[in-house]
Amino acid sequence: MQSQTPIITVDHFKMKFGATEVVKDLSFEVRRGEVFGFLGSNGSGKTTTIRALLGLYTPTSGSLLINGRPFDPQSTRVTIGYLPEERGLYKKEKVIDIMRYFGELKGLTGAEARERSIAYLERVGLSEYQDARLEKLSGGQQQKIQLGVTIINQPSLLILDEPTKGFDPVNRRLLMDIIEEHQKAGATVVFITHQMDEVERLCDRIVLLKDGAARAYGTVKDVRKQFGNKNLEDIFITVYGAENERGAHHA
Repeated sequence: MQSQTPIITVDHFKMKFGATEVVKDLSFEVRRGEVFGFLGSNGSGKTTTIRALLGLYTPTSGSLLINGRPFDPQSTRVTIGYLPEERGLYKKEKVIDIMRYFGELKGLTGAEARERSIAYLERVGLSEYQDARLEKLSGGQQQKIQLGVTIINQPSLLILDEPTKGFDPVNRRLLMDIIEEHQKAGATVVFITHQMDEVERLCDRIVLLKDGAARAYGTVKDVRKQFGNKNLEDIFITVYGAENERGAHHA
């Protein structure tokens, strides 16, 4: 049955750049409607996997599928919202114009794009900035605009790379609420973060990468059980700490 097909399937994915193997035989699935935590330190292979999934890199071997097939922006039946870690919007333009532009680019009418933009700006406390140039906003405020652009067309698959990075606790909570609302409305969310409290709150299942390989995979409960019921932060430290300790002994 189509509805049982995982929304994302990564199967024996390997990625080499020259002689360096960045991802080593990685396999996992993301089920429809879940919040999936994609975890690991910088350099563990997370961004490489996402870029290969979205067709930006060609895998050395293995397959990466969205809705049962390789990603093709022209024919996919899944609408995707991707918030990359490297942000980039038109800094000289007005906030409302940027949001409308991207809304229309994603298939909304001008009126729909404007209406959704205004509603979102109100939701995140930025209504007064709708006619300001983006460059006049703080980094955190610009980040909220970037998230608004990502979700304006209510995509069925959201891939969020460090969406709350640099946010204070109030704004982190607000963004997590917004992510939860989208999941409740039927979206699947792939969530990349170093904030383990966010993972404990939001994620149904996780995969934890180290050196391009999965060191833990399953429900949050199962992964915790596997590591003696430690919390996720302690599990992260266990997986990565052994290497740091070895490095210290060899130093």
